[in-house]
Amino acid sequence: MVTIGKIIGTHGVGGEVKVTSYSDVPGRFEALTQVEVQNSLGSRTLEVSGYRRTARGFLLRFESIATPEVARSLVGGFLMIPEERLAPPAADRYYEYQLLGMNVRDEDGAHVGILKEILATTGNAVFVVENGRGAEHLIPGTKELVRSVDVDGQIMVVRRAPGLLDEHDAL
Repeated sequence: MVTIGKIIGTHGVGGEVKVTSYSDVPGRFEALTQVEVQNSLGSRTLEVSGYRRTARGFLLRFESIATPEVARSLVGGFLMIPEERLAPPAADRYYEYQLLGMNVRDEDGAHVGILKEILATTGNAVFVVENGRGAEHLIPGTKELVRSVDVDGQIMVVRRAPGLLDEHDAL
């Protein structure tokens, strides 16, 4: 399952929920007919009966949710869909879930660490790579620094740049 959004609140008296999108796929919510909602109360599959775009995300309506009280129980929940319903990413693009946990190596094959988090910035993503000693490296997700990504093999190769990775940081 892949997370495509988060329910951040309720809206109105009809049971609609406010959703922040984690997806950059055009039409993701417009075409959504069914979604799994996972929160601290567990997981449940809900049929989507309507949507509206807002300035800050989307409003979704579910067939079985008709009151704000019931909708409130979904707040904080993550909207998830099966991986097979994802559109394939464009060339040289990846879904975050495909990158997280990847082994990161330099061009000489030295282990740099494990990709633990991806920070969104206005220019490009920044990869948070933790080495085996708990130290973190922040690696800009640019073509100049990220030399290759092997999703199947779970390996990312990065270029050593002055000030980015020191020679003694490799394990």
